[in-house]
Parts: sequence; structure tokens; C-alpha cells
Amino acid sequence: MKWENRNVHRDVAYFYIGLIIAFSFSGIILNHRQDWYPMDYAYETKEVQLELPSDKSAIDSEKYIKGISEKWELGAEYDSHRIRDNELRIFYNDNIILDADINTGKGIVEYKRKTPFIGQTMFLHKTTHKFWIWYSDIFGIGMLVIAFTGMFIITKGKNTFRRRGWKLALAGLIFPVIILILFS
Repeated sequence: MKWENRNVHRDVAYFYIGLIIAFSFSGIILNHRQDWYPMDYAYETKEVQLELPSDKSAIDSEKYIKGISEKWELGAEYDSHRIRDNELRIFYNDNIILDADINTGKGIVEYKRKTPFIGQTMFLHKTTHKFWIWYSDIFGIGMLVIAFTGMFIITKGKNTFRRRGWKLALAGLIFPVIILILFS
């Protein structure tokens, strides 16, 4: 079998078409996650009123956080928490989140489910599982193969990489470099 650029380009692209679509789709969504984050959705919410300690620094203690979990009988195991600005956010296993204002104690518990298809593609994009990292690295190599073989599919005429393609490739490289210089 003769390995030509066209065959390698086609076969690698066929093999990775599902992942290309999933990563492209979830990448677009992740770029806009501050406006719309559809990885999961709340199927039930419950308002809560936390009893705040007199010493505000105690809010960040694991003892206080676990006390909240027991009082509200969330039925899920504590995972982690963070305080940002005036908001306490507690994460639990089973996709349960408690958000509360640390000044007033008013909060809400959200029970969430992964959004079908969108949630799974975003999970693939964000996961840090060791196997998936290696697979994603191999996918990255596959994308490089697609890019490099694509440059040399056309070998004759005015639309070759040597005559025309390098100009488009250079323009495509310059744009991200300018963005990096301006915004980093």
C-alpha cells in the first residue's frame, strides 16, 4: 500500500472526526462559560439560611463547613469549598452545590445533573484522567498529522502550499501571535 499525503490525511481525519467535533463544540462553549455554562443544570433548588459564626474567619474552617452539611442533610459527601468575594460555595459529590452570602447567610442548594451530550463533550474537554491525557496527546499528534499532510495534498498548480498556501498559513499564525502580544 502506497502511503500518500492524501490517504494519511483522510484516514487520520476519519478516525478522529468524532473527537474533532466534540472538542470543537465544547471548546466554543467553554470560551463563553461566563455567559452560559451548560455542562449541567439544576433540577431542584432549596433556599437555606446559614447560621454564621461571629468570627468571620471561622467560615473557612472545615469544622464549620461540615456542620453546614450535617444540618441541611444534603445526603452527599463533602468535596471542597471556596470563598470568593462575599460568596461561600461548597461542592459535594453527586453534583450538589451550596452557594451562600457570607454576610447575610442567605443561600441556595442546587441539585444538578449533567446536560446530555453537551455535558459529556465538556467533560472530555476538561478531564484530567491520566488515560485521557495520553489519548488527548495522541489526538494532538493526529491533528498535527492532519495539518501537515493537508499542506501537501495539492502538489501541482497555482494552489499548492509552496505557491499560495504558505501565505494563508503565515496569516493564520500571525493573528494569534498579535493577540498574545496584545493581551498577555
